[in-house]
Amino acid sequence: MIKVGNKIIGKNYPTFIIAEAGVNHGGDIAIAKKLIDCAAQSGADAVKFQAFRTEDLILDTVEKAPYQQKTTGSEESQFEMLKKLEVTKEQNLELKSYCAQKNIIFLTTPFDEHSLDEIDVLDLPAYKIASTDTTNLPFLKRVAKKNKPIFLSTGMSYLSEVQMALDTILEFHNQVVLLQCTANYPIKNTEANLNVMNTYRSNFDVLLGYSDHTVGIGAAAFAIPMGAVVVEKHFTLDKAQEGPDHTTSLSPDELAEFVKLVRKVDDFMGTSIKKPNLSELKTRASLQKCLVANDDIVKGEIFTDENIIAKRTGGIGISPIYYKEIVGTKATINYSKNDIISNE
Repeated sequence: MIKVGNKIIGKNYPTFIIAEAGVNHGGDIAIAKKLIDCAAQSGADAVKFQAFRTEDLILDTVEKAPYQQKTTGSEESQFEMLKKLEVTKEQNLELKSYCAQKNIIFLTTPFDEHSLDEIDVLDLPAYKIASTDTTNLPFLKRVAKKNKPIFLSTGMSYLSEVQMALDTILEFHNQVVLLQCTANYPIKNTEANLNVMNTYRSNFDVLLGYSDHTVGIGAAAFAIPMGAVVVEKHFTLDKAQEGPDHTTSLSPDELAEFVKLVRKVDDFMGTSIKKPNLSELKTRASLQKCLVANDDIVKGEIFTDENIIAKRTGGIGISPIYYKEIVGTKATINYSKNDIISNE
């Protein structure tokens, strides 16, 4: 169990929903605030942005990822694209304050050491680590030393690398949620690999989650029955806007539907304790059976499989679950057919 802001994350608690705004603000803080409005109105628990200094993140010669070339073209470099999407420390403070007004948790993903230290002023309730840094063990060590809960995405990684990442974090603290993720935008349904959740549960004693890059409402809700206590989904104000992630993000209406679906799954999951619900108790009395005489039985006669039978009695009598304790004993009174066998 982990506390992030005013929310508790763990088994038997509502799924923690991260609405991933990412860089869909396009470098415009007014749009970032509208994204916060959208996330808050949807009912998500947190809205998340990204913190990076382009010079510290990437060499200026690196090409865009294939999906980025598809959504924004290949004329500019990845460096040039990202430079336009930076958020300053002062802007992050402004966004965090705005989130507080809207009663939603502010999160941001640090992508480099400079940004990691710079966002200390934000006093974040948790850190989200993107899949790009799953194998960046020195960076994970620095994040872990901040002693805050960590959401660790694991796209593009082998199981052995995930093990090493966890070992690095757990050396300093154990507040970590491991997120299954496939790091492409969007991914095919067959690439969601929800079964990795079972692998993680078998190999690691940590909380699990799912960072969803499937199309539309997607796979995240299906990860909840597999143990996800955190889900994350990209969203945008307008899928037609210019930028690398808009076309694969949820619209505001879709984000609201996504949150509703997750909450519905939470309701469906209910409790792990198997017992009759309160609403079942009267139905149980009406429909479950008790032992009755299958024929006339005289006092002193031995109860057998043939002379007693189970029928609905309105909840009066002995449950047939105890029939082995009755068969072989003697009747203490006379019974007519269909008389309820006495508790005596």
